[in-house]
Amino acid sequence: MRKDSAVADERPQERPHRHRLVPRRNGPDEELMRALYREHAGPLLAYVLRLVAGDRQRAEDVVQETLIRAWKNAGQLNRATGSVRPWLVTVARRIVIDGHRSRQARPQEVDPSPLEVIPAEDEIDKALWLMTLSDALEDLTPAHREVLVETYFKGRTVNEAAETLGIPSGTVRSRVFYALRSMKLALEERGVTA
Repeated sequence: MRKDSAVADERPQERPHRHRLVPRRNGPDEELMRALYREHAGPLLAYVLRLVAGDRQRAEDVVQETLIRAWKNAGQLNRATGSVRPWLVTVARRIVIDGHRSRQARPQEVDPSPLEVIPAEDEIDKALWLMTLSDALEDLTPAHREVLVETYFKGRTVNEAAETLGIPSGTVRSRVFYALRSMKLALEERGVTA
């Protein structure tokens, strides 16, 4: 039996809570909030709906925030004489204005999903392609390489290339045809297919 009493002595003793939160039920603040909601929530929602162009979710959020601010200022509202509706309307209007200003101050949020399907240009792939192309050009004869550089890489017409190279335009056309066939074979040898 002594073992049991020893075990009981080893258990930590419960200490009383120093700060205990006891919710007040039906206190003056709660009654005030119920009365504010009953009397003003409907007209306030209608007013805010006009301010936010019919966005009901946003209007409900504004009304809720307005009533929370009224609850936080319950002491002042209890002492106020007359209707509190002008105070509620002013607070709601300021919340809408502040929300509008904060949306203007930060960039618009966008859905990133369309960007995920757009292929990004990969500089490494581009560099590898240019190296392969340059290497394949080296396999061509100098005459074929010249006409491809003038027509495809410099963007000249057949007549402009003929004038630059000092050869007839028919010769340029013929060399371009054979140069492209040779280039295709050179690229296939390097693993590049159409």
